[in-house]
Amino acid sequence: MPQYLIYFNQQWVGDHDEAWFESRVEPSTAVVRDMQDQGVLVYAGGLVEELEEAASADATSGELVVTDGPFAETKEWLGGLTIVDVPDDESARRWAGRVAEGCGWPQEVRRFKAGSLQALTLGG
Repeated sequence: MPQYLIYFNQQWVGDHDEAWFESRVEPSTAVVRDMQDQGVLVYAGGLVEELEEAASADATSGELVVTDGPFAETKEWLGGLTIVDVPDDESARRWAGRVAEGCGWPQEVRRFKAGSLQALTLGG
């Protein structure tokens, strides 16, 4: 089956108070439990928001250079991701919708290129 990435940029979350975020815990974890129960969940998780905790690795010059911080300055950055293993685009979009409802902010969904997850599936 194809695998899909469901993700959001941190800026899509919006400004909310602590109570609002606490109200999203149960609905969002319920979606993850449903994914687990239906056997479609590969991975789900949020990323640390502090960009100063990021590091970048670049070998395009022929030499590996690892630096602190994000690779490029940008106005948006990845906030979290979910990987699902489902039969088709329609199923992936349905799960992306469930994640969006559970979290309370938009999600984008994209199919992985064929063969791009070989390392995970062969080694796992």
